[in-house]
Amino acid sequence: MPSDLAARTSGVAQLQVDTWVLPSHAQAARVAEGSLDLAVCWVRTADLAQHGLRARLLGVNRLHAVSTGAQTSPVRARDVCVLVDDDTTSWLSWNLFAEEFAHATGARLVRIDDGGVTGAGFFDRVRTGRGPVLNSPKGQTATLPPDLVRRPVVEPEVIWTWSLVWRRDEVRTTVLAAAEAITGGVGDFGIHGGGVWLPESDPHRSLGG
Repeated sequence: MPSDLAARTSGVAQLQVDTWVLPSHAQAARVAEGSLDLAVCWVRTADLAQHGLRARLLGVNRLHAVSTGAQTSPVRARDVCVLVDDDTTSWLSWNLFAEEFAHATGARLVRIDDGGVTGAGFFDRVRTGRGPVLNSPKGQTATLPPDLVRRPVVEPEVIWTWSLVWRRDEVRTTVLAAAEAITGGVGDFGIHGGGVWLPESDPHRSLGG
């Protein structure tokens, strides 16, 4: 969320911010069924159509890779591996992103069933794998063990987008005004320049997204 959220929404609406961390597909479903008015999540164009939602770009993560050793130089997208987990209740959105990324760039896809997309299990996968491993958005700010390093991913940079979503048929002025205030003036975070990769399914690929 924007660091100046309170200032952006001052005088617009009273917001109750639910800080529970849920998978993106679960957040989108909650908005669609009405238990949330607005949510921050990763969505595809198909998800918006399926759930009857609108989305505006709110933020991005430029995903890095994690590897063993001391080498911190950039690594090409095709030279990393990316993990997908059999637990689709927790990892459906990440799995969809990872599979499209691997197909588009030639990165190696590794299927797991132990929750090792993040946390200690992820670090163990890096140690036992063959080369750098793409880090998920959930692990972007995690403190790395001393035997592991972050490496920028290039050719292309890998972009994960965060959207603010609300119902397409929303008519309440407070909800619409809050959405406008939260996303107003955020810009495109440089995702429409050269050398970046977003999924074909990302609703923000076009300048009008």
